[in-house]
Amino acid sequence: MRENVTETVVGAVVVAVAAGFLWYAAGVSGLSTERDGYDLTAEFRSAEGVTVGTDIRMSGVKVGSVTALSLNPETFRAEATLTIAEGIPVPDDSTAIVSSEGLLGGNFVEIVPGGSFDNYADGAQILDTQGSISVVQLLLKFVTGGEDK
Repeated sequence: MRENVTETVVGAVVVAVAAGFLWYAAGVSGLSTERDGYDLTAEFRSAEGVTVGTDIRMSGVKVGSVTALSLNPETFRAEATLTIAEGIPVPDDSTAIVSSEGLLGGNFVEIVPGGSFDNYADGAQILDTQGSISVVQLLLKFVTGGEDK
């Protein structure tokens, strides 16, 4: 009888630890349903390298993450939903740029703040955007001398 109680307690502890790991993993990966911020949308010509969970940075500091990414069937542009942390204002003349951490680094969305005194509200769209630049295409232009065929 004593062994059954011990096995039950150990089993409950194992289940609790596993649930804790799942909760932590969901929070770190951006899969949690809690939303501590506000959403902005942005359309990019190319969102190559951007996925759900990609960092959003302002002045090199993470201020949010990409929470949705889809293709707009009317404009054929990549439409991203950017969730910005609560308390981080984004001026309404800011630019959203798909940037790279280097040749081997991953991509992130950089918000370059403008000088406006008015800020974006929840659900607003960032109109000034710049998509990702393909490193392969740049190297190909460099090797061929910039000739378009």
